Amino acid sequence: MHRTLADDLSRLPELLQSARDLAALEVTGLAERPVVQFDETPDRDPLPGEGAGAEGALARFAQRWAPGFSGSAGPRYLGFVTGGATPASVAGDWLTSTYDQNVSGAAGSWATALERETVAWLRELFGLGEAHSGAFVTGATVSNTVGLAIAREWLGERLGVDVSLEGTAALGPVDVLSGSPHSSTAKALSVLGIGRDRWRRVTVLPDNREAVDVAALDAALSELGGRPAIVVANAGTVNTVDFDDLRAIAALKERYDFWLHVDAAFGAFAALSPAYAHLVDGLDAADSVCVDLHKWLNVPYDAAVQFTRHRDLQVRVFHNASPYLGLPTGEPDFLHLTPENSRRLRALPAWFSLVAYGRAGHREIVERNVALAHRLGEGLVGLNGLRLLAPVRLNVVCFTLADQPTQERVNTLAQAVAASGEAFLTPTVYGGVPALRAAFSNWRTSEADVERVLAAVASARVD
Repeated sequence: MHRTLADDLSRLPELLQSARDLAALEVTGLAERPVVQFDETPDRDPLPGEGAGAEGALARFAQRWAPGFSGSAGPRYLGFVTGGATPASVAGDWLTSTYDQNVSGAAGSWATALERETVAWLRELFGLGEAHSGAFVTGATVSNTVGLAIAREWLGERLGVDVSLEGTAALGPVDVLSGSPHSSTAKALSVLGIGRDRWRRVTVLPDNREAVDVAALDAALSELGGRPAIVVANAGTVNTVDFDDLRAIAALKERYDFWLHVDAAFGAFAALSPAYAHLVDGLDAADSVCVDLHKWLNVPYDAAVQFTRHRDLQVRVFHNASPYLGLPTGEPDFLHLTPENSRRLRALPAWFSLVAYGRAGHREIVERNVALAHRLGEGLVGLNGLRLLAPVRLNVVCFTLADQPTQERVNTLAQAVAASGEAFLTPTVYGGVPALRAAFSNWRTSEADVERVLAAVASARVD
């Protein structure tokens, strides 16, 4: 064994303590560190020759790179939909690396059984029935891709084509209908060979909505003349957290043949609150569902889960046929359900957080974030020169400049807020108007943080 590696092994407890000390220091100061960093990055170093050992690597990282990392895990990073990492999930994530389990299969470890238990808990948390099976994946993009890959196989079954053997070209043109799909849906359609241009935009509801008009969807399905299709519904759009009427869409299956995929990346968490659970009424009727866990479950990147009612088709798409892997019989191993063969135990941080805080703890995070989003919306309305572009429906505030909201002026506002180090907001375009959006999903965020965000926005100057 290399002498430096042997020395690190002999001193492993001390090394882990050093890493723990750095982590504790960073976590303690997270709320006050700049939310984003704009300083110039260090010049690239040459590849080390002999190596400095773990202590040397830790010291070099702390001095050279750590100062430039963003405060994205903190309470005022409101860009995208970015959660933090609860204390219990951090502990689970550290142990994930410690045990270093490959949960491709169940042989020789209880890790796969733990993932199955965690998936079952999540299924219950989101109000899905036992007909839905699930597996952990890296994020919403892969979750959507898996769901649509199974939908593609389902289309083949309807048309007498085995897509997993013959390829997507054997299907002919595929119709994908949606009102306001997330950009990852188009990416998934590209990856799957269906094509980005096969998405057919369906009219959304009037009055500044992003939810699909179910009557328009009805008409679009009727125009297909009985050809099976894919419908992508939204449980929480990115700009305004609008929800499609999932129950009404599912009812259309009585007359039309389509696969219902629901992108509920963060909107599924509405199920945790009695005040908002009606927004995901009908989610259980979906053929496949996407939920992103490093958003509102507040587990470390990367973690998401996908659910489907059609595990037989999922196995047909993703099974890995090799003598050393075995056949997907009975309860199939996870390597037969997702694009990955080798799989990190992403379920462990989620398991830790669910055990530590339960349904009640995660409900409190959701309801507090929603209340804080409403508070920010109210505060922005009270500031001169700003206006909301949509009502605050759940946890996202979409707003713009009251006068001349050009892309340049809105970008200037976003940059000024970010440069303050107090908050980070992401740009968007809603209804053709350049805007900013603030997304609340971090377990740390408090009323005091909202006041600091409001102060940062109020102080930002736009010439």
